Amino acid sequence: MREQISHGLEFMDDVKIGEILLPGDEETQDRREKQVRAKFWPKLKRVAASIPFSRDLVAAYYCAMDPRTPTRVRGILFAALAYFILPLDFLPDVFAVVGFTDDMAVIAAALRMIQGHIADRHYDAADKALAQDPDARTNPT
Repeated sequence: MREQISHGLEFMDDVKIGEILLPGDEETQDRREKQVRAKFWPKLKRVAASIPFSRDLVAAYYCAMDPRTPTRVRGILFAALAYFILPLDFLPDVFAVVGFTDDMAVIAAALRMIQGHIADRHYDAADKALAQDPDARTNPT
């Protein structure tokens, strides 16, 4: 399994995570925001138990949806969150933990790029959402 994770991360290096995380123009950001709003919670509900970075992922979601977050930061987060919800990615998510290594790499890179913009209020909202009944958190905003 360690070898598969290593291979997945090497592949991600070749793809250049930075290209995935380009904020994009206003139209791209709007498209990604719509995708994230529609698909984030259903995907998280299906996979939350399998991923060790759920809290950071949900905090990133709330930061991206926060109108106080700068546009460039929102664009980077929407790119990372859109990658997470894509049905097809470099390592299929059906491979339990290994399938999320590429998602984890993209989210980690995004969090490094926007350090300091995810505030305590975003983590508080994430904690509250993760503590809720999964069926009740279809799209809290």
